[in-house]
Amino acid sequence: MVRRIGSASCNFPAKAVFGLSVAVALSGCTSDSGPSLAAASPETSSAYASAGTATDSLRLVESLPPPINTRDGSDQLLSPNDVLEIDVFQVDDLDRTVQVDSSGQITVPLVGSVAAAGKSVRALEAELESSYGAKYLQSPDITVFVKESAGQKVTVDGEVARAGLYPVTAGSSLLQVLAQAGGFRPVADATQVYLFRDYGNQRLVTNVNVSDIRAGKGTDPRVFGGDTVVVFSSARKVAIQNLKEAFGLASSAARLAVIP
Repeated sequence: MVRRIGSASCNFPAKAVFGLSVAVALSGCTSDSGPSLAAASPETSSAYASAGTATDSLRLVESLPPPINTRDGSDQLLSPNDVLEIDVFQVDDLDRTVQVDSSGQITVPLVGSVAAAGKSVRALEAELESSYGAKYLQSPDITVFVKESAGQKVTVDGEVARAGLYPVTAGSSLLQVLAQAGGFRPVADATQVYLFRDYGNQRLVTNVNVSDIRAGKGTDPRVFGGDTVVVFSSARKVAIQNLKEAFGLASSAARLAVIP
């Protein structure tokens, strides 16, 4: 199956990996350093910059916005399975270490269940102070600390040394995440790195040219928990590697043939 975005095309495998057929396609494509999905022509690039290009539930954009409700990326949102330490100033009996359950709730003394997932730490602190202040405490001062974060992880896939899930912090960048994954494999195309992000009910993706970033010609983008990084392979590098392997096998066979 072939899907086209702008003037570029890729041969997409049928099996879904990320739950999106287009995302699967990107992880399975190879590049020959020719036209990319993000900038096939000046006309297409202009369209991406203004409105993005959509295919199925995936939208290709020039650059990714910070996740929603994060104050332009300054806040990290809580997720199910996060472990939180809640400190109520001068009321030690109310201090708790709690885990956000699968439905996104936490349970605290007196107040009971409180929705936590999808909120920033500041928003949760404000909600707890309001709940305790309404019935139980006068001007409560509550601090929430994320002890363990399940949601602040990035998936790195494709042509990297160690594909997998990697933790990120408030200042993590794409190059830092790629370094955590052991860097590129020999057949990777540094101009064809794709960064995916959920944005409301949309799935956004952008093409990042890591070669330009390393040369000081581009900005190293921030990454956030829940992002996915996919590194394409270079068709030219794959072909060269295959030739080397074939030449090595042929040489070995020739050496064996002359042994008396």
